[in-house]
Amino acid sequence: MSPIRIGILGAARIAPAAAIRPAAGVAEAEVTSVAARDPQRAAAFAHKHRIPKVAPSYQALIEDPEVDAIYNPLPNGLHAEWTLAAIAAGKHVLCEKPFTANSDEAAQVAEAASGTDLVVMEAFHYRYHPFARRVAEIIESRELGKLRRVETAMCFPLPKASDIRYQLELSGGATMDAGCYAIHMARLLGNEEPEVVTASAKLRSEQVDRAMTAEFRFPSGATGTFTASMWSSSVLRITGRAWGDRGRLTMLNPIAPQFGHGLVVSIDGRRRLERFTRRPTYDFQMEAFCAAVLRGEPVLTPPSDSIANMRVIDDVYRAAGLRPRGPLPPGPVDGT
Repeated sequence: MSPIRIGILGAARIAPAAAIRPAAGVAEAEVTSVAARDPQRAAAFAHKHRIPKVAPSYQALIEDPEVDAIYNPLPNGLHAEWTLAAIAAGKHVLCEKPFTANSDEAAQVAEAASGTDLVVMEAFHYRYHPFARRVAEIIESRELGKLRRVETAMCFPLPKASDIRYQLELSGGATMDAGCYAIHMARLLGNEEPEVVTASAKLRSEQVDRAMTAEFRFPSGATGTFTASMWSSSVLRITGRAWGDRGRLTMLNPIAPQFGHGLVVSIDGRRRLERFTRRPTYDFQMEAFCAAVLRGEPVLTPPSDSIANMRVIDDVYRAAGLRPRGPLPPGPVDGT
């Protein structure tokens, strides 16, 4: 069977790690084309990464009959538009997280994909690594006993004010970037959909959070909190913890275990440390995407999961007194 021919929308910084290198190591995939707003940048990107073809526009790439699937790493505010365009053109899509600007857009994408044979998958790469799969297995087994508490954090430094992740018109903010991971991990550990109770933001500019904390509760009665930061006193923290009435679980760097990680489980006073392969999470994600496209195997991050994650993100913004991301209302941004 021929490899899946993947076209990349945008010469994004994440593309080499998330798509180009994984495709080079997975026999069922190959990156064949790229498009960018700046044709010169696209050409330079293609030359550097040995991509055979440069399309003159995003739409031209999507409509290319020699492209089977689209990798969409565009800014958050453009995810829905171009994922919908790809679905309309009959292309499979691997879309970077957060899936869309808000839950309404996520539902729109899910509706467009339903009834087709297309694979539309959100790129929560960590979820495909044996580390996260093992965590899901432990949680589902109820080895910890009745769940009592979940805490997650995704914090890293991004002091550059001009970064697109701080631009409201592109649906930026810490909750969209770091927070989408922290929320996704909380949902993994809770094994239910949480209700947001309170949220508090630190702002980079009007409506744009540089850090966010939120409290939530699960239908089972368990409580939790998440912390997301791109610029705060929490310089670098990527963790997840769950407590049950029999024990606790701690994830250390589940997002990028290739750079060091650990899974610590303590049950009835007995502690164990589990470790996993240092193979990159992105490799496992690419294999899962190809398996879904070529053999119809299920994915762990389909649009239905994306809707659930985006709903929590929307609710966090509302609880913090901010607007969910998406198209800006007419007139100036007034902080309400």
